[in-house]
Amino acid sequence: MGAETRGAFADRHIGPGADDIGVLLREMGAPSLDAFVDRAVPSKIRLTRLLDLPEPVSETEALAELREIASHNAPLRCMIGWGYHGTITPPVIRRHLFENPGWYTSYTPYQPE
Repeated sequence: MGAETRGAFADRHIGPGADDIGVLLREMGAPSLDAFVDRAVPSKIRLTRLLDLPEPVSETEALAELREIASHNAPLRCMIGWGYHGTITPPVIRRHLFENPGWYTSYTPYQPE
């Protein structure tokens, strides 16, 4: 994958563009991104060194690496909602209430974050 394709991937997934940052800074009344961060993020929680990150890879390479990592997972039996021993829970109730991730996660796919 060429550098131009890698750039397109990064542009889609890594933060706002220069125009968006300019609008943000104007709206916030900050002269620079560093000045904005100084105002917005307490110094006690800021990292003072550069991150030690590996060299970037293409989308294809990243997916291959993630597949390799995921191949080490051992699929096991789902135990969500199985704490009700000695009771008869109709499958429709078990599936739509106890095993429904909507009850234990706040993610809603129709809501913009």
